[in-house]
Amino acid sequence: MQNKLKMIFIGGGNMATALIGGLLPDLTTPANVHVIDTHQASLDKLSARFGVTTGLSLEAGSAIGAIGDASALIEQTDVIILSVKPQQLREVAAALAPHLSGQLVLSIAAGIRSSDLSRWLNDYPKIVRSMPNTPALIGKGITGLFATAGVSDEQKQAAEDIMSAVGSTIWLDQEPLIDAVTAMSGSGPAYVFYFIEAMQQAGVDLGLTSVQATQLAISTFEGAALLALNSDEPVSVLRERVTSKGGTTYAALSSMENSGVKAAIIDAVKAAATRGKELGDELGAE
Repeated sequence: MQNKLKMIFIGGGNMATALIGGLLPDLTTPANVHVIDTHQASLDKLSARFGVTTGLSLEAGSAIGAIGDASALIEQTDVIILSVKPQQLREVAAALAPHLSGQLVLSIAAGIRSSDLSRWLNDYPKIVRSMPNTPALIGKGITGLFATAGVSDEQKQAAEDIMSAVGSTIWLDQEPLIDAVTAMSGSGPAYVFYFIEAMQQAGVDLGLTSVQATQLAISTFEGAALLALNSDEPVSVLRERVTSKGGTTYAALSSMENSGVKAAIIDAVKAAATRGKELGDELGAE
């Protein structure tokens, strides 16, 4: 991505902050980044930390007024990143629609389908929908991306470059697969934290201190994940290598199988995907 690419963030929360931090200074310059947010304090922090420009906060008036104030910048920008809460997006889209003339609209708002966003933007065709996850806050995220038919190859590359600033990316050729991405990686960090909590509790029950149990659980997850990431072999093979029949690992995994842990995890991820579809229906309703 060239340093001349201009972008506007509508919403300056944690994910926008992570993206701006990842983009600067290598992928763009502060002068090319403008932020509109609901809280003036957030705008002040972003300006002080990164040197980006900011406009009137949404709390200073309606979304229409705040976005209208930045209309000249919007009309001259290359990418508009929508990082507001899903419940705010319809109002933001109504304010934004009159100022669109070919810019890429990159949405990181959870649950809002591109067809609904396009409709709110007066049938605007250039939309990329993304689903990042919270490890993006430390540059270790992964983002699923879907582009509508009107998005050019150059704009797809711009979207990929922006989201790659906080981790890796995958492109999807069917938008409903975003629900699967949401269920796996979007919600996935919570599953990992849940498992870590259980391991911590087990360690304490076995006589370790809370600090010791926490260090062991987190470091084990980190090391195992890195081993899987850097191995050419399936995770099933890696698992088998540390599972000697009759040994301690075998006893633990046998207990999990008897308790239906694997099936429960699969069911949980599917439940998250189902709920993601339901939220899309609810948020996109007329």
